[in-house]
Amino acid sequence: MKDKIKIAIVGLGYVGLPLARLFATKYNVIGFDINQQRVEELKKGIDSTLEVENEVLENVLIDAPNAEKGLFCTTLLEEIRNCNYYIITVPTPVDKNNKPDLTPLVKSSESVGSVLKKNDIVIYESTVYPGATEEVCIPILEKASRLKYNKDFFAGYSPERINPGDKEHTVEKILKVTSGSTLEIGEKVNDLYASVITAGTHLAPSIKVAEAAKVIENSQRDINIAFVNELAKIFNLLNIDTQAVLEAAGTKWNFLPFKPGLVGGHCIGVDPYYLAQKAQEVGYHPEIILAGRRMNDSMGNYVASEVVKLLVQQDIKVKNARVLVLGITFKENCPDVRNTKVVDVIENLKEFGTEVTIFDPWANTSEVKREYNLETLRNMPQNKYDAIVLAVSHKEFLEIDFIKHLNPKGVIYDVKGFLNCKVQGKL
Repeated sequence: MKDKIKIAIVGLGYVGLPLARLFATKYNVIGFDINQQRVEELKKGIDSTLEVENEVLENVLIDAPNAEKGLFCTTLLEEIRNCNYYIITVPTPVDKNNKPDLTPLVKSSESVGSVLKKNDIVIYESTVYPGATEEVCIPILEKASRLKYNKDFFAGYSPERINPGDKEHTVEKILKVTSGSTLEIGEKVNDLYASVITAGTHLAPSIKVAEAAKVIENSQRDINIAFVNELAKIFNLLNIDTQAVLEAAGTKWNFLPFKPGLVGGHCIGVDPYYLAQKAQEVGYHPEIILAGRRMNDSMGNYVASEVVKLLVQQDIKVKNARVLVLGITFKENCPDVRNTKVVDVIENLKEFGTEVTIFDPWANTSEVKREYNLETLRNMPQNKYDAIVLAVSHKEFLEIDFIKHLNPKGVIYDVKGFLNCKVQGKL
């Protein structure tokens, strides 16, 4: 099996690169991405997403595409033509109206279709609604390749389970769901992943089942977080410490340990919309899923309003009040700013007339500027502020002397329940 397989990984981001690195320990892997800068960095052994350590990446990099094993990175489509497994790991975002945007998936399918050959297998890892692979992607592959599905070429679906910034649950240590367009292909896809995934695999009976399994994983988490976010709003009105309540309830063996917070990123804050749209297409209005989304999408406005209340209580004039927001990435100790809901906090604070400064030692300043038109600092500013809002629990923030950076009546709002110092507000 090993000697016959040549794998193309299409999309070298947070999902694709760790997978490519892992497969490259046993197989010849061609990593393809349309981002020239990204590919050039990877060729130098540098991963700006910090998902793969530079030394680990350097150990699998090869200079030519035809070695027995290793990873060759390229922006040239022609260099993946000789592969026989194509694994597509592009993002599947939503647009400004929270409608699924399949553009990256469509474009990558067109690209792979143009080099597809008889007996090749195309595997999708991107999160989609049930049916998307066979209803949207397969027709594109057929049209571009002029080959017949399940006769000339085949497909599989193996949903990604990457957790950005997590150095413990890396790709090989997370059990992998697999599937194929026929029983035989399902076994082949499963065997491929099983050869590198030490945690094991689970072969689903169909592509649709595997797609559905992935999309409900994050929908379930989204709903659970929405529940504790609602609890936080209620307990704040009752003047009860939400964290203390959750800690007490957590002493029961089957209580689920979810915490309130901002729900962003490319998975939990996005995937439920994919399932909701598909449900609506078949005539069902998903009440719980969309209610959870509305609750979680409201938290940026809620946090900003709570900070403003604290300023008013301290007799601090809200207009032109100086606010320092700590963190803009979507989660702690990770440079990923995709779909970060900290932006909602910032925009709402600005609508109240405050002057907002953003400090994040992890975020790429040019990326934040390009995505959100916001200026960020990589070093802690030496000014004093009327309010400090901890939005992301980066480890570096524990080292800050907050009193030194606060005006006499200044307030601290801890979104994450992370700080050891005295705070005036928290979820």
